[in-house]
Amino acid sequence: MDRDGMSLPLPWRDVDAVLAAWGHLPWLACLDSGGEVGDRARWAIICRDPVHVVTQHAGQCTLDGVAVEHDLLTVLRDCLPVGGCPVDVPFAGGVVGFAGYGAGLRMAGIVTRHGEDPAQPEAAFGIYDHAIVLDRLHGRAWLAAHDAMALPADRIARLVARWEAVGPAGPIPALPALPFVPDHDGVAYRAGVAQAVERIAAGEVFQVNMTGRMYAARPAGLAPVDAYRALRAGSPAPFGAFLSCDGAFALLSASPERFIALAPDGTVRTRPIKGTAPRGRSAAEDARLAHRLKHDAKERAENLMIVDLMRNDIGRVATIGSISVPELFGVERFTHVHHLVSEVTGRLRAGCDAFDLLAATLPPGSVTGAPKHRAMQIIDGLEASSRGAYCGAVTWIGCDGAMDSSVIIRALSMTPERIIAAAGGGITFDSDPMREYREMQLKIAALLDIFHWP
Repeated sequence: MDRDGMSLPLPWRDVDAVLAAWGHLPWLACLDSGGEVGDRARWAIICRDPVHVVTQHAGQCTLDGVAVEHDLLTVLRDCLPVGGCPVDVPFAGGVVGFAGYGAGLRMAGIVTRHGEDPAQPEAAFGIYDHAIVLDRLHGRAWLAAHDAMALPADRIARLVARWEAVGPAGPIPALPALPFVPDHDGVAYRAGVAQAVERIAAGEVFQVNMTGRMYAARPAGLAPVDAYRALRAGSPAPFGAFLSCDGAFALLSASPERFIALAPDGTVRTRPIKGTAPRGRSAAEDARLAHRLKHDAKERAENLMIVDLMRNDIGRVATIGSISVPELFGVERFTHVHHLVSEVTGRLRAGCDAFDLLAATLPPGSVTGAPKHRAMQIIDGLEASSRGAYCGAVTWIGCDGAMDSSVIIRALSMTPERIIAAAGGGITFDSDPMREYREMQLKIAALLDIFHWP
């Protein structure tokens, strides 16, 4: 692919300061890597003022507020300009947004029994003619575009001036203490896990991902960006994201999990997470917990099933013989937990693009189960409410054909009326309902903590 484009060096600004200054803007997109700097947490991407917006509600796709006949991925493909990308940045404008779990269900042809929430889009994307890219590894920042002529001089001047005007962030506003109510309580959640184990024992599936949601009324005046600033401070994540969609809905993600990455040369990578353990209170305890996770037979079996599922999904659009597993059962450390992580790679088949790759892989296999289609049907019957954006994917697709994405886990959704938190885990034949319930509580705790939930 052509890597030409425009990149203009900018003064460094802290992401928290940018969020404090710009977080009120509709359609602000901030893909926010946090935690230890490295390959998985190097880049932050910020875009504002999209040239087009694409949303989907109840299967109906709209472009700039006007209903269109085409499906979501076709509309996004048609809107994406063709261009290059400067060599010093991974992204220089294109598509940024999310496709929620419901959008993935539709792609899979599964009709949910849960009602639609008109306040939550199934998908929402901006088409941006620029990107402000921060390299955390080297402390550098750029204004980038896919073509040297894509941004008029006056627009460049405005973007640069607004960036340079960003000042110190100031303290994060105190968040209110909020009571959260589960969509099903502990007894019901454990019963759902037990039912999933029964379905596995009956041979319907090998694994099912069981999740639950907790809801709180959104207080008047609570800005999503303030909640996100508190979330990223307490739970820095390599694939964090703040997406302010049309000013009425916001997605706040502290995801640890890469979904699918596509390089301009067609190389595909995914890093599914399956397996969780708490962090220790000392270095020695931390090491013991990580070692135990790495060698836990149940967690390894769970991870291996998702590796096989992702090999199959990617294989639908990959060159025959290109799929490999360069890493199996690695342990990665995050602020609150250890995770068991593997990597699957492949090469995209000629004639396929990032949109074909998403069509073949959404929703993410690590949050569905195996076999995938039957697992999604079982999930819909067992869970008490719609997943919404949760368990979908935050995605950017560049004008050069590259893509990166993350699984929407450890995330909050905010509508004008509600705040929604969610968590869950993979269920196998050996799953213990109480252990699975405690793992779900461990995962959701960081989301609720920012609202002083006991």
